[in-house]
Amino acid sequence: MSEKSIPKHVGYIVDGNRRWAKAQKLPTFEGHRRGLDVAIDITEATIAKGVDFVTLYLFSTENWKRAKDEVDFLMGLFGTLCGSLTKRLHKKNIRVVFLGNRTQNVKKKLLELIARAEELTKDNTGGTLSVCFNYGGQLEIVEACQKIIDQGLDADQLTVASFADYLYFPEIPPIDLLVRTSGEMRISNFMLWRAAYSELLFVEKTWPDMTEADIDYCLGEFSRRQRRFGGN
Repeated sequence: MSEKSIPKHVGYIVDGNRRWAKAQKLPTFEGHRRGLDVAIDITEATIAKGVDFVTLYLFSTENWKRAKDEVDFLMGLFGTLCGSLTKRLHKKNIRVVFLGNRTQNVKKKLLELIARAEELTKDNTGGTLSVCFNYGGQLEIVEACQKIIDQGLDADQLTVASFADYLYFPEIPPIDLLVRTSGEMRISNFMLWRAAYSELLFVEKTWPDMTEADIDYCLGEFSRRQRRFGGN
């Protein structure tokens, strides 16, 4: 695979943890636990293949509607992600950032863990993992607009390029390849701004079944596509 064919940014919509657990006759929680382990494996393997940015859609603003015991378990998993799993990524020189709203619903203790994870890995240069947590693509755009209004920016100063400066972690580039697992064919409010010209790929496998071979398939599919940005 040529260097030019490798996407700079791959976004994964993590889907199918609960279906995987049901198929394995395991509790739902075990699907989420397995899904997080796979998320770290997939992140490391994707970056090792030359991708600079990996984004995982792990918890949306709508996921708070799930059963309380499931949400509580997921919050515990995010604590693990901020702790031992971030340390593992840190050893691989991978930066970790969290994209999403930090003022609604999230407990102070978890916010502190998120801040520590970001601080620990802020100088890493081997690749970036961005975790979409308490995230919604529409909300990100609304919050960007709020920042613009707060700063008193005149309407004629606003451009497509300058608007992107107000997104969460604006240094994260557009998504080149967006992959969703579990056979669902929608983007579910994921990175609406950055996904404007993404190549979309829908994989039948549930997320916990994803392997390095599946990454090779996704990157190979990307390399075979002719990208179009409206000009040809």
